[in-house]
Amino acid sequence: MERKPAGGAIRNTERSKEKFLSAVGKILKTKGYAGLKINDIAKVAGVDKKMIYTYFGGLDGLIDEYIRTQDFWSNVHADMASEPIDDGGKAFTKEVFLSQFDYLSKNKEVQKVLLWRLSEERKSLRKLTDEQEENGEVLFSQITDPHFGKHAEKFRAVSAVLVAGMYYLNMYAEHNGSIFSGIDLKTDDGRKAIKDAVSFLIDKTYDGL
Repeated sequence: MERKPAGGAIRNTERSKEKFLSAVGKILKTKGYAGLKINDIAKVAGVDKKMIYTYFGGLDGLIDEYIRTQDFWSNVHADMASEPIDDGGKAFTKEVFLSQFDYLSKNKEVQKVLLWRLSEERKSLRKLTDEQEENGEVLFSQITDPHFGKHAEKFRAVSAVLVAGMYYLNMYAEHNGSIFSGIDLKTDDGRKAIKDAVSFLIDKTYDGL
């Protein structure tokens, strides 16, 4: 009997894994995290549920992998900067903060993950938080801490407020209405106003500290 080429088997495995990951996203978007059951994921993916254990070690492993691939901050690295970092990280900070704002707006599944993280304790969600902190620590310690010196913690605090605010505004606009402080967050003008404010605050933070 002719043996299947190894490359073909690998491609089939990767396609099946992508189907499972895509199914997790679809279910999160339509049913929320409560709908993430092995049988339902396998049905949406069109792949035998046994393969969830083969590829991911089980449901938790699958969810871990989905969260890791989708989370914005877990995948941000200094070498992603569009220009050399020679300004204490100001341009790079603006770049990633505003990219995060747009990414979250477009990715409803990630919004569901964030809501899930606020409402339930789960190892995969704790792992997400830990990975975000570890990655953020690298960015802070290598880029902004040396620039701000004794004021480094103040910059970290400002960053925390800005990131949390952008998280909240995106989820607010999606789930509770689009008007916040008189700004329509679902219009191009409204979103530009928020992004301009973020850039302004970053500029003032760099000037003031």
